[in-house]
Amino acid sequence: KSKTICKVLYRVQNSLWTWVCKKSKKLIERFYPANDKVLNFKFVQNEEDFIVEEQAIKFSGAGSFLVLKVEKSNCDTWELIDRLAKFLNIYSNEIGYAGLKDKRATTIQYMTIPKKYSKEIKLFKNKKITILDTFLHNAKLNIGDLEGNRFKINLHKVEIADVNHIQKIIKLISRDGMPNYFGYQRFGKDVVDNLAKAKDVVYGEELVKDKKLSKMLVAAYQSSFFNAWLVERLKLSKDYFDLIDGDIFLDLEKDKIFTPKAITANILNDFKNSKITPTGLLPGRKVFKAMGKARQIEEKYDDLYVQEKGYRREAIVFPREISCKYDAANKVCTLDFILPKGSYATVLVEFLANRNFS
Repeated sequence: KSKTICKVLYRVQNSLWTWVCKKSKKLIERFYPANDKVLNFKFVQNEEDFIVEEQAIKFSGAGSFLVLKVEKSNCDTWELIDRLAKFLNIYSNEIGYAGLKDKRATTIQYMTIPKKYSKEIKLFKNKKITILDTFLHNAKLNIGDLEGNRFKINLHKVEIADVNHIQKIIKLISRDGMPNYFGYQRFGKDVVDNLAKAKDVVYGEELVKDKKLSKMLVAAYQSSFFNAWLVERLKLSKDYFDLIDGDIFLDLEKDKIFTPKAITANILNDFKNSKITPTGLLPGRKVFKAMGKARQIEEKYDDLYVQEKGYRREAIVFPREISCKYDAANKVCTLDFILPKGSYATVLVEFLANRNFS
């Protein structure tokens, strides 16, 4: 009987959760503070208008791994790995990479292969993929082994009257940072259906045999809670982002999280000076939870059923070297900026437009 009751309760909860997604979009909306104007410029991800270059870590210059500096277009990272693996006749897990890069873009990223394939890789040729350079390194690259990403993005049909507003928001972002939402790419085209399916996977109602797809669904599910939490925190803030007692912070210089006993003047100054940033929860195992008042908000966006590892993610990130050039004849605005690893360039563009793209 208890199992039957649990199943009934789950179905009711799931249908209500799906209804919330469809009606209020609470779990998928992205809200941008301090922007009171909607811009209708055209933004499209393609090889000419979306260019990404990883900001590499310092390579050792010696070791048993060969780093490949790879330029690719109209090709995602998984396809890149598959093509390299097939050419070298090795397993795909022998290839290391620091980050996943979009298909609809021109990207430069770093991969590692065992050094013993140094001669063979010189013969690799592909229309979508070019190996620009190679380096020796003492370790296989893993996710996160990069400093950040540099983006060059073209916005089309930008009216000259809107350029000043774009510059205004860029100054705001440069000073105060931007919300570190997961972008629309994280959730796929059918957002509601994907999140509903993800919830079924988390609650054991559906088994997805493809492990990669299953992990992606669960990651999207976790990310939806973080985004919803961040929306609430931003809407509750009188200032740009108000800090609350019990918040967990990331020390950006030491790359360590900590929870201060109270929000002191020093904490406020360090946040203002981009030395620390508050973090939000991605539900899961073995993850620190906020305390006190901060936890009262956070616990609404937690789910104890998630068995994947949980994470803390920066709520606010600080883009660097943002510039904007305007081609009045063609109504094209070109953005150039650097984001910390894991952050989405499309979120910055959405902030400028003050609207969700998907």
